[in-house]
Amino acid sequence: MTSPQTETQTETQTESEAQTEAPTENMPTSELGPTPIPAHLRRLVLTGFMGAGKSTVGRLLAARLSWQFLDLDAHLEARTGATIPQLFERHGEAHFRRLESTALASALGHDHTVLALGGGTPEELTNRLLLEQTPATFTIFLDAPFPTLFDRCMLQDIARPVLADPAAAQQRFQKRHPLYRRLANLTLDTANQSPEQTVDALLTSTFQR
Repeated sequence: MTSPQTETQTETQTESEAQTEAPTENMPTSELGPTPIPAHLRRLVLTGFMGAGKSTVGRLLAARLSWQFLDLDAHLEARTGATIPQLFERHGEAHFRRLESTALASALGHDHTVLALGGGTPEELTNRLLLEQTPATFTIFLDAPFPTLFDRCMLQDIARPVLADPAAAQQRFQKRHPLYRRLANLTLDTANQSPEQTVDALLTSTFQR
């Protein structure tokens, strides 16, 4: 019996030969110098609902560590040559999630990388198994109440079709929340924290105990 990771990697290899990967972002090193972390960790994964600050915190964290930053949605778009909305429209959610799983398997092959997941990535069992079974991987859940996350998204003024129906978006949040928490090695409450404070709390909670 093949493992979920083996099946996903096989599917990856059968995708279009024209696939490319989104380049990881080399973040400038913090003025304080790189923060040391345990040598056995090779990637940090940020998960949470939209508005949690995964990309913002991820870039700041990568700079503090002198690591690279990789956004899974950007990685998927580069591999397929299409935007996330286009993939949903052309293929439907089921096929999109399969493509997302292959992109995740690819992203988890990067070392010294902070990886920001899509909000729905943990919904798929395959993705949860990939994250749990990939060695040297540490997952952090950036948590906050739904009203806080919703307000952040509105302030960002970015088109998010999922939030067009706030009640449906809240139901989606409630469905995902226990998955985020169960998957995470560390949960951080970011409701009253700036991205910089979140990074400080993450590094203190995780690596300097």
